[in-house]
Amino acid sequence: MRTVDLAIIVAYLAGVTWFGARFRANQTSLKDYFLGGQTAPWWAIALSIVSAETSTLTIIGTPPLAYAGSYVFLQVVFGYLLARVVISTIFLPRYFERQMFTAYELMQRRFGPHVRKVASGIFLATRALAEGVRVFAISIVISIILKTGGLASIAVIMALTLFYTFEGGMTAVIWTDVVQMCMYVIGASVSFFVLIGKIPGGLGHALDLASAAGKLQVFDLHWSLTKPYTIWAGFIGGCFLTTASHGTDQLVVQRLLSAKNQRQSRAALFSSWVVIFVQFTLFLTIGMLLWVYRSGQPPLAQPDRLYPSFIWESLPIGIAGLAMAAIIAAAMANLSAALNSLASATVVDFYEPLTKSLRLPVHYLKVARFSTVFWGIVLGAIALVASQWGSVLESGLRIASVTLGILLGLFLLGVLTRKPGENAAIAGVVAGLAAMLYVKFATDIPFTWWVMIGSATTFGAGYAASFAIPGARNGNEAK
Repeated sequence: MRTVDLAIIVAYLAGVTWFGARFRANQTSLKDYFLGGQTAPWWAIALSIVSAETSTLTIIGTPPLAYAGSYVFLQVVFGYLLARVVISTIFLPRYFERQMFTAYELMQRRFGPHVRKVASGIFLATRALAEGVRVFAISIVISIILKTGGLASIAVIMALTLFYTFEGGMTAVIWTDVVQMCMYVIGASVSFFVLIGKIPGGLGHALDLASAAGKLQVFDLHWSLTKPYTIWAGFIGGCFLTTASHGTDQLVVQRLLSAKNQRQSRAALFSSWVVIFVQFTLFLTIGMLLWVYRSGQPPLAQPDRLYPSFIWESLPIGIAGLAMAAIIAAAMANLSAALNSLASATVVDFYEPLTKSLRLPVHYLKVARFSTVFWGIVLGAIALVASQWGSVLESGLRIASVTLGILLGLFLLGVLTRKPGENAAIAGVVAGLAAMLYVKFATDIPFTWWVMIGSATTFGAGYAASFAIPGARNGNEAK
């Protein structure tokens, strides 16, 4: 172990934990803890959205995609832009009609409390599984640095992130996200330039070799329901995936709700895409450069170790520590947001209605903090078994895609229609879940299509059920 690199990493971990914990002051209510008092500027929220959308899965999972293939994953990123147009048009106006803490309060206003709990429950289950994968992803990096086992690696990152999230709430989440996003972009940029310096002939020679091997391909125009990265799967599937994840998933919606108003929320949403596009391009390019640097050797037995292993074994002392700290930064940023969003859904959608909001604000604030600890323990446990789930990037996307389509279909049913009521909405959810279980376990359809299938089934079945189920009532507000 190299003392200088380890010192940089330890200093970073201690510094960001101290920085995040400082935001505990002046927190007196759930609005302060879960929405940061709606005081964060739009650009900080934009960078926080980027941290949520990329995470460690992007940093260690994207380079192997280009190493073994090409740049076709960018087709999905173009779908992310289309989704932002849909979200800003359909969902944001509804979220800012009145004070909301979670996305699922909208479902209560439209369908009633039971549908709100169903939607929030789906989020809790999905987000816990997906974040468990992310925690496992960072344990890969920690194990490379410290030569530790999975349990010790998971415990290190969970303890530090849990501490400042417990203390600082959403304000700590947003501002540590800003610091940590800048950190991992700097780390990736340093790795990019070091890689170029290690390749004879530099970037030009690398691009020539990659072009001749077809590794610079971005668009695949073939129609296929079995290939995950075509222009159709990217634009359509990516649009549905991001509309669901950014429009109905509390992890991102909570950030959008933290903006001062709808205009700033929209600015944060669109500007975040620009950064996302640059980031994915950078990490895919790093994967391409690693392919050239390693002379096209077959990927490692664990492809997700490709980039962090290069950093730790090949970068100069000091720079390696910086780059590794950058990867850990991404993990901590995403994990802190997940803990806060899981706690917010637990307290606001379940505990507060159960107590009929009769307790003092300080009581709910205390429950919120301890809910954060509970979910930290859950995520750590899931991470211990996530090593068996394959590529961390695609595993995370597959888990989310199973249920995000159901949530999106439910939200679209509530926003775009008037007739379907509570029973019809629940029927749609059941149909959507059945369809997704069939698609996942009985077909070869790739995950890039799953959200579209789930949302279309949920919406269609729910709308049809409104005609078939006797006594289906209208929603709680006019459309």
